[in-house]
Amino acid sequence: MITDQVIGGKIAQLRQLKGISFSNLAKLANLSEAQLTSIESGKIIPSLGILIRITRALGIRLGTLLDDNKNPGPAVHRANNPSLSSSFSTQEDASREHLTFFSLAANKQGKHLEPFIIDIKPGESSQLKKSSHEGEEFIYVMEGTVTVAYGTEIYELNEHDSIYIDSIVEHQVTAKGSANAKVLAVVYVPV
Repeated sequence: MITDQVIGGKIAQLRQLKGISFSNLAKLANLSEAQLTSIESGKIIPSLGILIRITRALGIRLGTLLDDNKNPGPAVHRANNPSLSSSFSTQEDASREHLTFFSLAANKQGKHLEPFIIDIKPGESSQLKKSSHEGEEFIYVMEGTVTVAYGTEIYELNEHDSIYIDSIVEHQVTAKGSANAKVLAVVYVPV
């Protein structure tokens, strides 16, 4: 499992390698310096939207923070081989995650699509903020029921339902009720 400290440490290391000052990265990613400090130290769990803003500011792809392997050929994921995972929240300054991402193409080099299996813990959706970022997302419900808040609309998706959204519109995916849900999500973020 990739911990928040590892992702924060990678951000700090890449920032230094690229010669980007701490305050400049905060400004480029539209974060306060306090937020960036908490992210780099692993004290808070950044939302996917914030991670995308940071990767844009650093000039790297999202997968650089989530995996270390590079493979110019196809990426094959076997069902009996555990995936690397990262936990996130849709909240900007979360201390508790509600989404666990399992990468399905961690070994693929130069990818533009990020496929994940996401375990969604039930929670109080009214306490979670919607997020937005560049790109598009395809979400397919594998288990349970999820609620997708998209702009001002609410969509309830059951097993085998799917939705394709523009990620720039504020959105939030939560498990409905008290049971976990599992989705296949493919995220496209333009380079």
